[in-house]
Amino acid sequence: MGDPDGISVVITTLNMGQYIADLLDSLVSQEQPFEVIVVDSLSADETADIVLKYSIEFPYVHLIQKKCSRGEGRNIGVRQAVYDYVLFTDGDAIANAFWIMKMRRLFKKGAKVVAGKAIAMGYQPFERLGRVELFFDDFDVTYPSVNLGYEKSLFQEIGGFDPIFVTAEDIDLNIRAVMNGARIEYCPDCTIYHRARSTVIGFVEQAFWNGFGRKQLTLKHENVWSHFRASEIFKPQIINFWYIIRGISALVGYITCKLFGEEFLKNNMSS
Repeated sequence: MGDPDGISVVITTLNMGQYIADLLDSLVSQEQPFEVIVVDSLSADETADIVLKYSIEFPYVHLIQKKCSRGEGRNIGVRQAVYDYVLFTDGDAIANAFWIMKMRRLFKKGAKVVAGKAIAMGYQPFERLGRVELFFDDFDVTYPSVNLGYEKSLFQEIGGFDPIFVTAEDIDLNIRAVMNGARIEYCPDCTIYHRARSTVIGFVEQAFWNGFGRKQLTLKHENVWSHFRASEIFKPQIINFWYIIRGISALVGYITCKLFGEEFLKNNMSS
């Protein structure tokens, strides 16, 4: 492999032309050695052109174009990675200036899985809701792949992201890592800023697919709920109108997956 201190940053994109330059600007000035691998699912906007411009100026920025799901794209990026440690983030995110350096420090201390802090930006009522945490045994497995790092060999050993998932592919990956004996180390100083949904339609759609993905988890891991702590799932949060709407939308997604499953995906997912 390459430099033992090297980091490969894998980003999946689809029509992120409005945001991708902000992410790349936040990455190219970070502590070397690292590479950036953008796997673009044949965007219809200027995403690929923007990444290509960066790749000319910064030879460690690479573009791969292939129609694929988010999980498939990340697996493709990891296969192309030259370094032993891989970080994942999204095309509409922005990295703190010390993100790579601080994630690297934990890997050098022996960590195999590192989850950083994800701070939502956008419409405040959506942003304040946060995520619903699920603890598998003693580990929060809902740390999202917008700010997640893996030792490449572990990632490959457990099979990478499962492309069957429309969402929750990061939860599934984290569950398999924990089942394999890995610890998930949390780094509150390893910060990524990501954009929360800015419209009601986008918010409801995201909640629906999150619910759909939770049901996919139970289909793959039949005893998964027995590992979760009810006290964490139902712990007091900000309970308001949007919390209720999110819960209802997720429940509809969960039931839809239970009743219609893969047939619904074939008819409704074009990417």
